[in-house]
Order: sequence, then C-alpha cells, then structure tokens
Amino acid sequence: MVKFFENTFSYDYQWPAVTLAYFLRYPNPYSTHVVSTDTLSTRIDPETGTLHITRLHLKRGKLPASVARFIPKIKESYILEKSIVDARNQTLKTENRNLDWDGVLSVVENQVYAPSGPDTTDVKTVVRFESKFGRRAEVTEKRGWLGGWGAGSVQRSIELVGRSRMRDGLQRSREGMKIVLEQLRERGFVGVVKEQRQGQWERWKKVWRGEGKVQEES
Repeated sequence: MVKFFENTFSYDYQWPAVTLAYFLRYPNPYSTHVVSTDTLSTRIDPETGTLHITRLHLKRGKLPASVARFIPKIKESYILEKSIVDARNQTLKTENRNLDWDGVLSVVENQVYAPSGPDTTDVKTVVRFESKFGRRAEVTEKRGWLGGWGAGSVQRSIELVGRSRMRDGLQRSREGMKIVLEQLRERGFVGVVKEQRQGQWERWKKVWRGEGKVQEES
C-alpha cells in the first residue's frame, strides 16, 4: 500500500531569499536532530543553465514504540537530497529520500518552490510513503507471528506513523526556515554563514540544550 501527503505553504519572502534559506536551513533551533550535512556534488547544466546540487544529511532520532517493536533500534539515518535551481524561471525543485531502512518504510519528499506574488513564495510538498515490511514473508508463508499479526496491518501502521511524523516534521521545518529567513534579512548572507560556521547562534543555545520549548525530534 502506498500513501501520499500533500501540502502547500506560502512564505512572505521573495523566491531568491527562500531558495537561499533552503540551502542554509541547517542548523536552526528546530533541526537539532540533524547531525551533519555534506555536499556530494554540484553542477550546472550547460543546456538549461540549471544548478544541480546533491547533498547527504545525517539525522538522529528514535522510532515510535509502535514501529520499533518490529525492527531493530535505529538511532541515525541518512537522507539523500537532490535539488535543481532554475534561476531563469525562478523554480526550486527538491527531492529528499531515506537511504536506511527503506525496506521498512520508503519516504520520498518532493517540493517545488515558486513565486506566488511580488513578495511571496509558495512551496508545494508531495510525500510518498510505502512500507514493504513483511511482504516477502507474507508471500512465502503465512504463519508465525507475522502471518498471525498480519503483514498488511503492520505495513499500514508503519505508513500511518510515517505520515503523522512527516506532518509534524514539515511544521518544524517551516519554523526553522522562518528563522533563517529572518536572519538573512537582519544580517545578510555573510552574517548568517559566519554564525553557522562559528557555531554561535547564542539566542537559541537554551533551546538546543533542551531548556526551551522546541524539542528534539523523537
């Protein structure tokens, strides 16, 4: 079974600012679960002039108890991000997919950022969830704990949990983007990059230590 989640959100900033904020979104107080980000490749298509960027994110977090009971404990996972920046037509297309435990739950998030007005940018998000958990076992033999519990039921449970977590994650992502956008407006590109490299972000240290309202992804 495959499930989809769709959402559209608007930022009160111009497209160039939102696009820049997307690539500068880590770290922020709402992304304490992101351990690292590495750029794997960048290239410009000579025919279209579009910029192609591939990055790898390492994220940490625990699985919900309803899912963790069926699979080994996972504390960290890798996310592959592919982005295409079309400055001429002012569109940013992104794809994020999990590289770990995709046999349990494959999550592919596609987003399109485009201007919706002189000073606003819309982002349309489509997320595809698919759990393949127990599929082979169900075909070969319908007995034992998996057959009795129902592989289909396990798959649906995992997909529903993934959908719920994605909805919450998108909300945190928006709040994090807003903070980066505010920083870009107040301090400019150089100021934001300098703070990120120095690891300062003094205003939110209490939040990162768990003393604030923003909680680490669980």
